[in-house]
Amino acid sequence: MTTNVEETLVLVKPDGVARGLTGEILRRIEAKGYSLVDVRLVQADRDLLAEHYAEHLGKPFYEPLVDFMESGPIVAFRVAGNRVIEGFRSLAGTTDPTTAAPGTIRGDLARDWGLNVQQNLVHGSDSPETARRELALWFD
Repeated sequence: MTTNVEETLVLVKPDGVARGLTGEILRRIEAKGYSLVDVRLVQADRDLLAEHYAEHLGKPFYEPLVDFMESGPIVAFRVAGNRVIEGFRSLAGTTDPTTAAPGTIRGDLARDWGLNVQQNLVHGSDSPETARRELALWFD
């Protein structure tokens, strides 16, 4: 049996922290069998967020997203496990809380804020390359 153990960045966004959902989100991550490697409570500044979201610069949702992510504390998790990147993204559910499947973090816990889909509780890296870059920003 081969394993593909990797690490990923999971962020509990300001809406998740404000609603007291950090523990529930971590519970779901650990219940899935993933390991918490490191955790930080961060008040992210614009420089960190600009680096994190650099690929979205110039897109219509960029400024509202950065403003939202600056609006309150964020909990950053370094999570490890077999195929954790795709596994966490599946656990998180689709970006839009309205269409996120029941049983997912967003499907069960996120609220529909209309056009503010960035308020969807969590972020997870989308590839091994992105995970390495994001983990270096948030944990190094």
